[in-house]
Amino acid sequence: MMTHLDIIVLLLVVVVIFQRLKSLLGTRPNQEHRVQLSKENAEKLYNILMKEADRQQNLQNQASEEENVQNGGELSPVDEELSATDKVLAQIPNFNKSIFLNNAKNAFEVITEAFNRGDLEALEMLVSPTILKKFQEVIEKRSADKISAETDFICFDQTEILHAQINENQVAQITVKYVSEQVNVLRDAEGNVIEGDENYIQNIEDVWTYERAVNSTAPNWILVSTKKS
Repeated sequence: MMTHLDIIVLLLVVVVIFQRLKSLLGTRPNQEHRVQLSKENAEKLYNILMKEADRQQNLQNQASEEENVQNGGELSPVDEELSATDKVLAQIPNFNKSIFLNNAKNAFEVITEAFNRGDLEALEMLVSPTILKKFQEVIEKRSADKISAETDFICFDQTEILHAQINENQVAQITVKYVSEQVNVLRDAEGNVIEGDENYIQNIEDVWTYERAVNSTAPNWILVSTKKS
């Protein structure tokens, strides 16, 4: 198992990367200064994540080996009491639920902000081709209509894993439920609000599904499905 220090270190890395990404994406569209995440910067952020994931994977592998030796390769009483979802998650090498959920919250905000800004370069690294195509269609329509979208996150009230499965191709899928408080508006070319209310906080439930090959060394999970709960 990972130590508390390992978890804190990883969370700090995620926070730093998230802040850098937010500084590139911004939080609100600006007609005069539309900052786009370049491919070079996206690759740099991705490489940082890769290196940190490799470090954490090595530490977790070492801890798992020590734990297996101590348990003689047998399931502990705690393992036997795992839920069906947790048993699936236990089959994913080096999976840590706490880290995954924290990263999932970051991914939710980053993907939403990138979508609102029409940043396809960032989205391409985070979502599946099918989702990217759907996002692109909406982005292009908004651009043609000269409409901009804004989402201000207030907080996450709930983030939990609803379901997990591993298919015959050894691809793991994890479905996450988000309950968040947001302010969402659409603006026209002159900046007038045409949909939503700047002063109204919505309580929104979203269900997103991420996937990754079980034996993949890449740290990122790809978004493959989105829906409102």
